[in-house]
Amino acid sequence: MSHFADINWLAVLLATVASMALGMAWYTILGNQWMAALGKTREELMPEGKNASMPFVIAGVCQLVMVYFMLLLTRSIMDTSAVDIQVWDAVLVGAHMWFGFVLTSTLLNHAYQGQKLSLTIIDTGYLLGVLLVQGVVIGLLA
Repeated sequence: MSHFADINWLAVLLATVASMALGMAWYTILGNQWMAALGKTREELMPEGKNASMPFVIAGVCQLVMVYFMLLLTRSIMDTSAVDIQVWDAVLVGAHMWFGFVLTSTLLNHAYQGQKLSLTIIDTGYLLGVLLVQGVVIGLLA
């Protein structure tokens, strides 16, 4: 139970903000390719009258949960305390989480949904970046 104690909430918050910043940059750069791969227009994604901020709120909450579990899993898997987490350890855990859960889940869902491979590459590439950035921040600050 000691892994649940002493959560550095500032590190969790900063890793969440860093993840959101990465998402903003990633989809600003690849936004047109992403929409083409998705097969939708901006208007279809965000019709008039729809709350445009809701996806960002959901993303922020999801990022916060991911960071929290990244911290817990890194402590547990690497058998370390909060002050002993190394950057490489957290990055390695993030990469394994991506490969074992994110990539496989996204490939599975996109295959059944008939999505384009380019969409899978864009989305999973972003989430790999998220988990690596979170690992770096957790490793440096937690």
